[in-house]
Amino acid sequence: MTRRIGYAAGAFDLFHVGHLNILKHAKSSCDYLIAGVVSDEMLELNKGITPVVPLAERLEIVSHISYVDEAIAEVLPDKLDTWRQVGFDIFFKGDDWRGTEKGLRLEEEFAAVGVEVVYFPYTVHTSSTRLRSALDALTGRVTPVAQEA
Repeated sequence: MTRRIGYAAGAFDLFHVGHLNILKHAKSSCDYLIAGVVSDEMLELNKGITPVVPLAERLEIVSHISYVDEAIAEVLPDKLDTWRQVGFDIFFKGDDWRGTEKGLRLEEEFAAVGVEVVYFPYTVHTSSTRLRSALDALTGRVTPVAQEA
C-alpha cells in the first residue's frame, strides 16, 4: 500500500481553532502530514505583514500538534519548488483559494506533477487577520490588511 503524504502550508501566526481544523482535516485525508510554516521573510515578501509570533516559536507550536507528523519552515516562494524539495501527494488549502486565479493556477501546476489539491472550509469567524486587527486596536498599531497564508 502506498503511503499518501499531505502538505498543509500556513503562517500559523496567532494559532487558533481554524488552524487546528485545517490540520485535523488534512491528517484525516493522508497517512503522513507535513505542515509548512511560512517563514517570517516569506510573509513579509508575499503579504507585507510581520508575524506576531516568530517562525521558531510557530514551528515549535505546530510540531506539537498531534495531527502533524512533521513541521518544516516554508522558505521558497513557489509551491512547486517546495514540492520538489519536500515531496508530497496532496496539497491542502483553505477554500478561500477555490476558483481564484491563484487557486486555479496552483491546481493546474500540481496536476501536471500528479499532486492533488484539496480544499477545506476557511474559518470565517476566526482568523489571524481578525486577531491581529483586534490586537492593533488595543495597542493603537496599524498593520496592512492581508489574506491568510
